[in-house]
Amino acid sequence: MKVDTGRIGRKCERAVITAYQELHDMGQNEMKIFAACTTLYRIHHPEASLPEARLLVSEWIDHHIVRRSQAPTRGCNCPPTNPR
Repeated sequence: MKVDTGRIGRKCERAVITAYQELHDMGQNEMKIFAACTTLYRIHHPEASLPEARLLVSEWIDHHIVRRSQAPTRGCNCPPTNPR
């Protein structure tokens, strides 16, 4: 069952979770998925250090994918956008 990313307000967060789901569906292993998602986050936020990006991406994956929570997440400093 896929996470409904339309309710995720931040573009970077939505992009990370969408990428995670699509790479997982393609059969990629978790480490490659995590690396790709971290890289994607850093494309959105080049000012973020690698450790910062890894921490935030891991929190988002845990929140949306593992726990399937719909509560708001701790996020980056970019302004929320209107969910689709």
